[in-house]
Amino acid sequence: MSTLRWGILSTADIGMEKVTPAIQAAAGCEVVAIASRDLSRAEAAAETLGIPTAHGSYEALLDDDAVDAVYIPLPNDMHAEWTMKVAAAGKHVLCEKPLAMSAAQAEEMIAACAEAGVLLAEAFMYRFHPTWQETFRLVRGGAIGELQAVQSWFSYFNDDPANIRNIVEHGGGGVMDIGCYNINSARLLFGAEPQNVQAAVHRADGTVDTLASAVLEFPGGGQATFTCAIRSEPHQRVHVVGSAGRIEIEIPFNIPPDRETRIFVTAGGDPPVAPATETLTFPSQDQYTLQAESFARSVLSGSDLQFPIEDAVHNMRVVEQVLAAG
Repeated sequence: MSTLRWGILSTADIGMEKVTPAIQAAAGCEVVAIASRDLSRAEAAAETLGIPTAHGSYEALLDDDAVDAVYIPLPNDMHAEWTMKVAAAGKHVLCEKPLAMSAAQAEEMIAACAEAGVLLAEAFMYRFHPTWQETFRLVRGGAIGELQAVQSWFSYFNDDPANIRNIVEHGGGGVMDIGCYNINSARLLFGAEPQNVQAAVHRADGTVDTLASAVLEFPGGGQATFTCAIRSEPHQRVHVVGSAGRIEIEIPFNIPPDRETRIFVTAGGDPPVAPATETLTFPSQDQYTLQAESFARSVLSGSDLQFPIEDAVHNMRVVEQVLAAG
């Protein structure tokens, strides 16, 4: 096999607008089918995106022998069911974040894919982008000294009661939807799991969390603090602070695919008035395309995933701790 043939399970907006076109542009990838529970909707999506086959049910896509791997952009509460069904059909799985509704459920999904002999990856696309790859390299190489703190913010405004992000039964709420990014990036930067989690969580309508702040304490005294919100002005930032410098990531998560991106590395100078800051600029790249290419390389070559799927279990444990603490 020289090309990974993809099927898209549902016509969800993120797949239609971002991920599927990015997979189509990825080296070693071809999108050959898309499915919806409404055939006419699948056919319309296929025509819009130039996909050769439309299926009127998810099961039909799983039965399609032309499909090697499936991308799942379904609501969070459907991830486990359909990941395990895809695995049972012998197809590899790229599933949207968060992988599951709980750490225990994520473990079940991983076990099912391992038993079926297929790869399972969680679609945290940001970590494949050059801005983050360089940030990881700088931190691990000691460019800012000993890592001490990660501060991050991620927010948007959505008060639509019919939106799945505002329905707790579908795995809605800010921590599940975007706080998982704050948690994941901090864990990757420290290369460890937090040993203590404290949080304040506000549930504006008595169900989903709409504003949450947390402190994660890592071995050795490092700390990560973050706020995520789904009723606030859209904004995102990440500051990485060490004993000898700091890094600011300009657009950390919703990284635009059509413009240059930057990180700012500060070490020395005369802070706070005149710090010595170097601006590192990266050519435009689509993080979803990079994610698809990395997944395809692992499938086609039989190599390990760049980010092991067990990371999803660890991340969900922290998500659960944050929600329980608040």
